[in-house]
Amino acid sequence: MDTGILGLGRHGLNTFEQIAIVCVVITAFISLGYAWWLRGKVLKNDKGTAKMQEVWNAIRIGAESYLSQQLRTILPLIGVLMVLMFLSVGVVPPSREAVEEFGESAQLFVAFGRTIAFIMGASFSLLVGQLGMRMAIQANVRAASAARRGFNEALSIAYYAGTITGMLTDGLGLFGGTVIFIIFGKAAPDALLGFGFGGTLLALFMRVGGGIYTKAADVGADLVGKVEQDVPEDDPRNAAVSADLVGDNVGDCAGMAADIFESYEVTIVSGLILGLTLVALTGELKWIVFPLIIRAVGVISSIVGTFTVPIWEKFPIKFLRAHDAEESMFRSYEVSSVFTIFWSFVLALAYANDWRLGMLTAIGVGLAVAFNPLTSYFTSTKRPPVKEIVKSTNTGPATTILSGLSIGMESSVWALVVIVISFIGALVLYGGDGATFVLYAVAMIGIGMLSHTGNNVAMDSYGPISDNANGIGEMAWHGMEDAETVKARQIMADLDAVGNTTKAITKGVAIASAVIAAVSLFASYITDVGRVQEQLIAGGQAGIEIMRNIRLDDTKVFIGLLLGGALPWLFSSLSIRAVSRAAGQIVEEVRRQFRIPGIMEGTKQPDYARVVGISTASAQKELIPLAVIAVVMPLLVGLVLQVEALGGFLAGIILSGQLLAVFMSNAGGAWDNAKKAIEDEPRDLVKNTGKGSERHKAGVVGDTVGDPLKDTAGPALNPMIKVANLVSLIAAPIIVRYNMTNADGSLNVVVVLVAVLLLAATIWALRSSQKESPTVK
Repeated sequence: MDTGILGLGRHGLNTFEQIAIVCVVITAFISLGYAWWLRGKVLKNDKGTAKMQEVWNAIRIGAESYLSQQLRTILPLIGVLMVLMFLSVGVVPPSREAVEEFGESAQLFVAFGRTIAFIMGASFSLLVGQLGMRMAIQANVRAASAARRGFNEALSIAYYAGTITGMLTDGLGLFGGTVIFIIFGKAAPDALLGFGFGGTLLALFMRVGGGIYTKAADVGADLVGKVEQDVPEDDPRNAAVSADLVGDNVGDCAGMAADIFESYEVTIVSGLILGLTLVALTGELKWIVFPLIIRAVGVISSIVGTFTVPIWEKFPIKFLRAHDAEESMFRSYEVSSVFTIFWSFVLALAYANDWRLGMLTAIGVGLAVAFNPLTSYFTSTKRPPVKEIVKSTNTGPATTILSGLSIGMESSVWALVVIVISFIGALVLYGGDGATFVLYAVAMIGIGMLSHTGNNVAMDSYGPISDNANGIGEMAWHGMEDAETVKARQIMADLDAVGNTTKAITKGVAIASAVIAAVSLFASYITDVGRVQEQLIAGGQAGIEIMRNIRLDDTKVFIGLLLGGALPWLFSSLSIRAVSRAAGQIVEEVRRQFRIPGIMEGTKQPDYARVVGISTASAQKELIPLAVIAVVMPLLVGLVLQVEALGGFLAGIILSGQLLAVFMSNAGGAWDNAKKAIEDEPRDLVKNTGKGSERHKAGVVGDTVGDPLKDTAGPALNPMIKVANLVSLIAAPIIVRYNMTNADGSLNVVVVLVAVLLLAATIWALRSSQKESPTVK
């Protein structure tokens, strides 16, 4: 048998498909090369004055120290899960596809493959987060310095630095998924689960830890600095300001980069798993080759689109010219979208001979594009919802919070409606072919949606980079009122305000992609359970009914649905409580330092390190307990109530998690921009306008309520949803085989003991999370 290029012929791929897969791998390296080229473009810019570099260096040391400590905290749990990954394959027979690929050694090969894929997924997620954060740190001081020379230069530095993280996400995600397929062929789902789980778990750690760190510092800094002491944001006299700027990097840069990376890899994992199911049904390999090619097309589209961002401000055609940073980014996204849609239809017609695949990609791209204006409508300072919050500050903090809550709730409904419309598109296109085809269509929509991950991550990372640049400017230029400094301050404030909207947009896209990937994984779960049940029946085990769907009239399923719907609320409660406790400690510490003679006068420097220590200790404390809850709860439900109830549990998580995550993300973004809109007003305490006014204080209260919602609890639900789905998918074959009761009705002692241990782990996690954070001496 001709093994073809890189041995791809043994998987049954024709010459074109083999060449296409090789081109996909090459495209992954092109993405990484583009990131390296952009790195040089960013680093050649100057780092500003000595004072700016002093502030920047403190931020750099704090962020890198936190991530090093975080890695030491999570490595033991990663090691334990790595062993469990290996053992998870050993207790069940290998799939038919694995036996066909590897013969008698299939079980051992798959066990090692899943474990190595888990390590690879975790390592890639860590790399994207760590390198993305380090690049953001290098860019923030350069963007601040560039603001003294002009808007476009500062925008280019901040956006291109974010694009580096985006292209790392594209390159590593595409490379990992494709290489696993090249090695494993039709048995790839067994290893892909490990790849997806590794990336998702690391994203959960980085999202939760970074989110708690950044928002504890932010809330503490704002409540004391702005409300009590009436000092500006990022004022160097505020002891929490350094921790706040560090938090932007470890939360919004490292955390979100890892988060979107895992969304990127999980959508391709779910697409390939369902695609391989269709290969078994139809014998056509286009179902797995097409999504990989589309991802490669998306990488090229992102390169083309992100490169054009700086040109839109001075574009020769007037009606296409951008008026601000937000419009420039939207224009680049539209360029990428047109490119991807055009080539997806060309490939669908010329290669797959099925125009519907091109339409699915177009729907996915359209879904991502739709989130730009939709999220912008609810969070932009120019739109009615934020203006409504600004107006509500006239009557105090209570009405400010009420208006923000209502806006967040409404935005969540419309986000869900947009997702549902895309699902209807999948149903219309493939409804006549069967349920598996429809679910594959949903997965393809997810792949299309994240085809412009380079653009998405660039827009997201741009937010904290511009925020940090603004903070560095405030601290370094404190007391300077010359014309150049005033102009630079306004440029950075304008870029920072746009960053809040772009962060909210990418969070919306990440959450929607989580829902789509979870729905696809949910379908894979039902398929996998049915396959194991068929194996048991073939082996002579009686009394087993093959699960083809999840029935809500089954009491166990309904119990699972209720428990699954409750988990996002529990998870959010614990993470918000962690922020509240840490913020309380920081408030007391900042108050204490403001009472020290010389701090308010600016003649003595605050003890920034103490507040950094409080944020670090609080964030580290929550990492393991929250991860344990996300991993253990699905296992406990599955072992006690069995696979049908676990299916209901997953459905509950998907619906509840999506609504709650979008609500928190958009409400927080709207409150933040309402506060910024008031800060841009002329300061006049008699007219109650501008910084220091009662309206401003009400806006700050709204912003501090929204901070842990939009940057901690909401975004953390995205990886949590997928951790629960992937754990369930990995554990499903084991749960099917090992019930709590034996065939004769007696208790299975081993399974009961495992269930008791899982319950004990859950109780430990809850109690650990509810303890006070350690006191920093």
